[in-house]
Amino acid sequence: MTNTHKDFSQVGLKDDEEDFVDILEERRRGSDLSFAFRTFSPQPYKAAPPCSTAELNRVVLESQFLRYVTKEIAREMELSVEEVEEEARNILGEMSQNLQLGFIRLMGYTFNKVFKRLYSSIFVNMEGLNRLHQATQENPVILMPNHRSYIDFLVISFIMFCYDIPIPVIAAGIPLAGMRIVGEILRRSGAFFIRRAIGSDKLYWAVLSEYVRTIVKKGFAPLEFFVEGFRSRTLKSLSPKLGMMHMVLEPFFKGEVFDVTLLPISISYERVLEESLLAHELLGVPKPKESTMGLLKASRVLSENYGSMHVNFGRPLSVRQLCEGRINRCQYNLIPRDLPEKPTAEAQAFANWLAHLVVRNQEEGSQISPWSLMCGLLLQVPTPVLTEEGFPWHQLTERTLWLRKLAQDFGARLNWPDGVPDSDVMSSSAALHRGIVQRKAGCVFLVQEDEPARTHPARPEEGVMKTAAAALMLVSYRNQSLHVFVRPALLATAMHITKSTHRDELLPFFSFLQDVFSYEFLFIPGESLQDFEEACRLLKKCGAVHVNQQEVTAAQGGMEVLSFLQDLLKPFIDSYQLMFRYLCEAESVFLTEKEFLLAVRDLATKLLLTADLHTYEALSSDLQKNVLSALRRLEALTKLSSSVSNKFKVNKAAVERTADMLSGKIPPLNLQASPDARL
Repeated sequence: MTNTHKDFSQVGLKDDEEDFVDILEERRRGSDLSFAFRTFSPQPYKAAPPCSTAELNRVVLESQFLRYVTKEIAREMELSVEEVEEEARNILGEMSQNLQLGFIRLMGYTFNKVFKRLYSSIFVNMEGLNRLHQATQENPVILMPNHRSYIDFLVISFIMFCYDIPIPVIAAGIPLAGMRIVGEILRRSGAFFIRRAIGSDKLYWAVLSEYVRTIVKKGFAPLEFFVEGFRSRTLKSLSPKLGMMHMVLEPFFKGEVFDVTLLPISISYERVLEESLLAHELLGVPKPKESTMGLLKASRVLSENYGSMHVNFGRPLSVRQLCEGRINRCQYNLIPRDLPEKPTAEAQAFANWLAHLVVRNQEEGSQISPWSLMCGLLLQVPTPVLTEEGFPWHQLTERTLWLRKLAQDFGARLNWPDGVPDSDVMSSSAALHRGIVQRKAGCVFLVQEDEPARTHPARPEEGVMKTAAAALMLVSYRNQSLHVFVRPALLATAMHITKSTHRDELLPFFSFLQDVFSYEFLFIPGESLQDFEEACRLLKKCGAVHVNQQEVTAAQGGMEVLSFLQDLLKPFIDSYQLMFRYLCEAESVFLTEKEFLLAVRDLATKLLLTADLHTYEALSSDLQKNVLSALRRLEALTKLSSSVSNKFKVNKAAVERTADMLSGKIPPLNLQASPDARL
């Protein structure tokens, strides 16, 4: 079969995906210039009076809150109030957006051309878009997309321009502001820029929080930010950051707005522009600095095909409804609104729960591509087979169709065109990713980077890194579907490690696995029991287990499903155990993050060369950092407060205990009985 990617964008999608429309189809038939200069008349938030950017900034600077904070800082720093106010004006000038219709039209013209070159189709669920259109007129709206690519915040504004919905103001990283010309275009298209390291800068926090709150209170425009904080280099969900979430919730808590609408948005890519860059970042290659010249050099991506994109606008979440029974807003009436106030423990818990709920909604709204399922299967094939012998294509096809059925049983949204032969769909997916795998002689091979010209023989470690880059790209695409399988996989793993069928033994081990992998996979706080019951239900639904009030037992014929799910988690378990082993055997109980990353990368490389380790995921810096975060959460690792270089103290006994639990050496019931069961 010819190794070319076919465009299936006009083919209908199945089940609940039928309301998706390819918005590029009409764009391809019309003039780019006419599109950019058409009438743009969005309906504003009904309670919002007209407000210019200059007026918005004036309100922020003259707010009672900011005046109070500047006086406090002036007294603490022994400065004049005027000096602090000038610094606040400078911060706001660096930060604020300058939304202008002319630049919105320029954005529309440019993105129209770019997106038609990059993507065969951009599917948008029209029902969700209609809900957004209605929501923007009723309450302040907070757009909350997932973050997998630099394209994310561009495409939302493009879609809203297409359908006469108010253009959002978007929280962006400050490095983008430093890009000549591009930074200013982004600013005038609605981006406002936030420093990445704010730390304890009290004035900066005050200006930023008042700026965000004023946008929400005035209904200036929909506000868009990434609750995960950063772009995910692994293409799976990150633990949410809560700073912006607190800022957008506060006007509601204080009764300054009737309600706030949160809108989860799921952006799913068939192929990500930065796939190679992300893999190399995970292997320790420094991320290129954002610059206009770098953007121009990257223009070669326009000659590549990145398949289709799905943008799923989720169901609006009413903060007013969700906080019922969780937040007592009366307490906010006892304190003047304009005084700085640290969020209460109750408010922090609510914001944390709500942020996790949003990310969970993003996951459930994402579209799973055939390629993601294929990657999940290819990663369970020994690497020497993929790099030397190749994996038979017909076996990959059969297994992918089997996995598609399992994903459907688990409720996944599949980006699988209807009315097209399955073999064509998978051939097209493989062809789209020919930079990662290639087909020849009826087999699939992992593509490794070309050898650069060299004057000396390559070291074995360099060969590991070449294979690792390709393997981590497979990992990233597999990660796009992990949320579908992770809860059943945790239960299958608990059954395998504990060798138990009793629910009262499986549940504590299931919860323990959630604790250990709390930075790998997203779980809503306090819902471990619900997750366990969901896992039981899904495994029962696909016929893998029998479930009653006391036991969960493997069904006859269920081992294929259970084995696949266990193998899905095995790379994480093996990688974590390797790092636990390193920490337990290290000479010192003190280490820095940099020392840890370098040491475990060297250790993993050596073990890969001797075939004592079989997963390249242990080389991922994100996974390595997640181990440190998990051990801190489990109180097996303590960050030294005086350290400026992320220095930690290791509790070797606690790390060893965690490793023993993960290997099943400690019986499940002891997880409940022991006072340090959750460390």
